[in-house]
Amino acid sequence: MRVVQVARPGGDFQLVQRPIPEPGRGPLRINVEACGLCHSDVWGQQGFWPGLQYPGVPGHELAGRVDAVGPDVAQWKAGQRVGVGWHGGHCFICDPCRRGDFIVCRNEKITALSFDGGYAEYMVAPAEAVAAIPDGLAVDEAAPLLCAGITTYNALRHAGAMPGDLVAVLGIGGLGHLGIQYARQMGFRTIAIGRGSDKEGLTRKLGAHEYVHNSAGSAAAVLQKLGGARVILATAPDSKSISALVDGLGPNGKLVVIGGSPEPLSISPNQILGQRLAIHGWASGTAKDSEDTLQFSVLTGMRPMIERYPLEKAAEAYERMMSGKATFRVVLTMG
Repeated sequence: MRVVQVARPGGDFQLVQRPIPEPGRGPLRINVEACGLCHSDVWGQQGFWPGLQYPGVPGHELAGRVDAVGPDVAQWKAGQRVGVGWHGGHCFICDPCRRGDFIVCRNEKITALSFDGGYAEYMVAPAEAVAAIPDGLAVDEAAPLLCAGITTYNALRHAGAMPGDLVAVLGIGGLGHLGIQYARQMGFRTIAIGRGSDKEGLTRKLGAHEYVHNSAGSAAAVLQKLGGARVILATAPDSKSISALVDGLGPNGKLVVIGGSPEPLSISPNQILGQRLAIHGWASGTAKDSEDTLQFSVLTGMRPMIERYPLEKAAEAYERMMSGKATFRVVLTMG
């Protein structure tokens, strides 16, 4: 099989031939048809994740079909349309797992970091990490929903907003363009916040009721004039912009952060005390959450905007994604 691997931390992407892996007893083998690129792929490419082994295969937004199953796998059959996202499995025995909170498993596996990912024609994944892909969803459109999609959808549906509430989405990128669509389809009064007046038309096409140009740092004041946000979904990895939006929350409002950044937030206790505001982080979800995301997307007609590259151009696709110029998710297709 063809595989795109990274031989060392910070190394180049290499297209190589490898033997097709055997699934073993418990996992299953997937014939990968498409794999989305995510900014989190940098963790493996640069060696930022502890304990990585090289050479490694990136990719945690993969979609395809079950090719073979281990003898201990009962719930999956060859030929089924499936995908795997960031969450690559859990131990079932730690305290969070015993409570059913698998996404915070103390021994959580991460696809492409704990085992080889989807920049390949075949990959092997634990059975509990696999999600069914519904009919009516093209494989290259399903792939980005298994990370960017599930993260935005899952964060919004657990944020506490009710239909009709004001929900703002910070950032008009790979996460944000999905967050706007999901927020609108969930019945929220959806406000898109970005930089540049040229983005207003696109955000309204995606479903935003209003667009706020944030280059002058005035978005919080605009949100307050609209009554204050019940939820602000921060998709842009910009700690300064995220911090400035806290004052745009209404009473009991919640700032939900899904865009990762190493810089600390600058928020004082006085900003959140009087109105009982909350700051909440959210990352991904389980395979069942992925299935909910995919089914909701089919139900509502929601789709990601993608750029496609063949597997052999993975390096070019990665650079396109990292440049921030892609519209909006980059997907490798196996061809």
